Amino acid sequence: MNDVAGKPFGRFVPLAVFAVLVAFFVVGLVWNQSHDASFVPSPLINKPAPAFNLPLLKQPAQSVSKASMLGQAYLLNVFASWCFACADEHPTLMAYRDRFGIPLIGYDYRDKPADALAWLGRHGDPYHEVITDESGITALDFGVYGAPETYLIDAKGIIRYKHIGPLTPAVIAKELQPRIDALERGGK
Repeated sequence: MNDVAGKPFGRFVPLAVFAVLVAFFVVGLVWNQSHDASFVPSPLINKPAPAFNLPLLKQPAQSVSKASMLGQAYLLNVFASWCFACADEHPTLMAYRDRFGIPLIGYDYRDKPADALAWLGRHGDPYHEVITDESGITALDFGVYGAPETYLIDAKGIIRYKHIGPLTPAVIAKELQPRIDALERGGK
């Protein structure tokens, strides 16, 4: 009895710790419901795309560079034959290829060219051109986290949008197409 009387708040410490943990849990739930956990901001948005000069997948003696793409807006879609999410995204790219109104450039990431060619042969080729980065070195400059990822690059070579994960019709309608339309109207 003397111990309890000497420490009147001691018996409430476990309850207080429990209450704090519950509060953190509730705040975490609310935060995750109101914020997209998959959103990873890119420091390259509204900055020049990194310089690149990568070989074409189907004609490796030829290459595509940032300089050769200047003057036209385009989508750069990072994919690979080993990427399961890319297979999920692929039918959407096949359906939207000609609806974007700008070239869709495939970026074969950390993949053997023969594997990428076989994969595109099986699933179809939605791309106007496909460049390949077998080593993945150039992808580091773009800040690629993995595949699939899609970049909208304007005619001046400025990255205007980045989407991590598969493009879906909803993402295209809500986020991507309005940005493409804005570029066509002369906006950002």
